[in-house]
Amino acid sequence: MEWEKAKSYLLLFFILLNLALGGLILLEGRRYRVTPEREQTIITIMEQNNITIDTRLLRRFTPMRMMNVTGFYYDTEELINIFFGNATVQRTANFRGYVVTRRPAELVISNGFISYTNPNGRGEIAELTTANAQRLTDTFVRANWPDFRLDTVYVGEDWLLLTYRQIYRGHLIHSNFVEFFVTEAGILRVEMQSSQVLGWESMEQQPIVPPDEALLTFVQRERHRARIAPIVIDHMDLVYFQEDGGTDNEVIHRAIPFYRIFVIGEGSDPFLINAVTNEMIN
Repeated sequence: MEWEKAKSYLLLFFILLNLALGGLILLEGRRYRVTPEREQTIITIMEQNNITIDTRLLRRFTPMRMMNVTGFYYDTEELINIFFGNATVQRTANFRGYVVTRRPAELVISNGFISYTNPNGRGEIAELTTANAQRLTDTFVRANWPDFRLDTVYVGEDWLLLTYRQIYRGHLIHSNFVEFFVTEAGILRVEMQSSQVLGWESMEQQPIVPPDEALLTFVQRERHRARIAPIVIDHMDLVYFQEDGGTDNEVIHRAIPFYRIFVIGEGSDPFLINAVTNEMIN
């Protein structure tokens, strides 16, 4: 009989414990969520400054871990193989860095930045469409950088700019990218910057500013320009970004959370706001 009572008390204890934990999780979720009132407030402030947002506002801002990465670094022989295969190339060191050529194509490795140009194009396209260009660049990326995914596409009059960025455990790393300039002749230019991801700095999570506060920072910076012409935000997200670079593969740097704000008419480069300090860097 006593054992039956003990089991009943134990079962009741676990039920109450689960309810308490559920309540804490609910409160924690509300703590890091932008309320409808705050959302409406920032929308009103933006509209008063001739700025509108044509996308869903981010609402969650749970604490995030910092990431460890190396400096921007490349294996030269690997890059030569990627862009030239087994062909004979000419290698030259100059003020720009390290240059590899096989006319008319040229590969420049300079201060952690890669630039490959081929005026004749690489992989001719019968009809220049986003789908055809993406098929061409997808094949190239899958073969050489399988953890990179298409991030943005910018369409010009007779060209497209497709940018791929690295995905690490579901998080997009803005500072690790491969960008393709494509015409009907194929890939004319490839630009790249990449570091090695070493993993999380620690298990500790750091608070980030709410997205409405990041938008307020954007408004404060861009309000004077918005008086001349309206500004429309068509996308906003949260990514990791390596702010301080360097080319030493042995030096550990930090990649930290940044809000990205894409504005219609501004091309493929977003505005970047540090999600920890709420400072805009461009």
